Amino acid sequence: MVFRYNDIEVKTMKDKCKKYEGLFIFGDEKEFLSHIADCEDCTAEHEKMKRVSELIQEVAPQLKKKRRMVSQLKLACASFVLIFCVSTLGIINLNTDIRDTLLYGQTLSVEDYGFPVDSYGLIMVN
Repeated sequence: MVFRYNDIEVKTMKDKCKKYEGLFIFGDEKEFLSHIADCEDCTAEHEKMKRVSELIQEVAPQLKKKRRMVSQLKLACASFVLIFCVSTLGIINLNTDIRDTLLYGQTLSVEDYGFPVDSYGLIMVN
C-alpha cells in the first residue's frame, strides 16, 4: 500500500519487494542484475549482502587460523595423554616392585611365590 503524506509517497512494509532472495538463488545473473538496477529495495538488500560478504572475507583468515590452533592444541593434548599413559604403564609393568605394591599392598619376594630359597634369598637348586 502507498500512502501520501505532504505530497510524499510512503510505502508500507507490505509493499517491500520480496524477489531478491528468489532471483539470487534461482534466477540467472542477467535477470538478477537488471532487477537490482530497477528496484530500490533489492538494491539496498544487495548492498547489505555485499557488506556482509566483505566482512566475512576479512574475518575468514583469522577464523581459519583459530580453527587450526584449536586442532593443534587438541593434537598436543592427545599426544601428551598417550605418551603419559604408555610411559606410566610401561614403568609399572617393567618394575615388578611397583606392580606388586599396587596390586598386593606390599612387595612380594621369592619366598612369597613359594620357591625354596637359601639364607641369601636366592632360589635353591637341587
